[in-house]
Amino acid sequence: MTGNKTVATKADVGAFLASVEPPDKQADAIRLDTLFRDVTGFKPVMWGPSIIGYGRYHYRYKSGREGDFLATGFSPRAREFSIYIMPGYANFSDLLTRLGKHRIGKSCLYVKRLSDIDEAVLGELISAGLRDLAGHWDVHPV
Repeated sequence: MTGNKTVATKADVGAFLASVEPPDKQADAIRLDTLFRDVTGFKPVMWGPSIIGYGRYHYRYKSGREGDFLATGFSPRAREFSIYIMPGYANFSDLLTRLGKHRIGKSCLYVKRLSDIDEAVLGELISAGLRDLAGHWDVHPV
């Protein structure tokens, strides 16, 4: 069995945030970092080259596959922000209807800019996602 491609690194989160372009995306990324720190109480850690994660969980599936992954986090991708809520967004339709302009994948929420959404609702979503994840796996600071 192979391990996860995305793993925690020792890369500096502050340096990564300072490298985000353009300046308005960088400002949004810094605001997201503050929001995630406030909501989770976790110190951020880089996962791979471009994901900022908050907290960690260890999973073990019936198949025997196991590993560690970020509990929640985000990445300032070129077109939009990818916001990660584990194990996914299926049970959060009430929050998503109040969030604002976004689209979703299985465990990713895509937002072009923070001005498109209600940041307080995003905070509720992050918190709800952590509670849901903790119902499946133990969540720990990194």
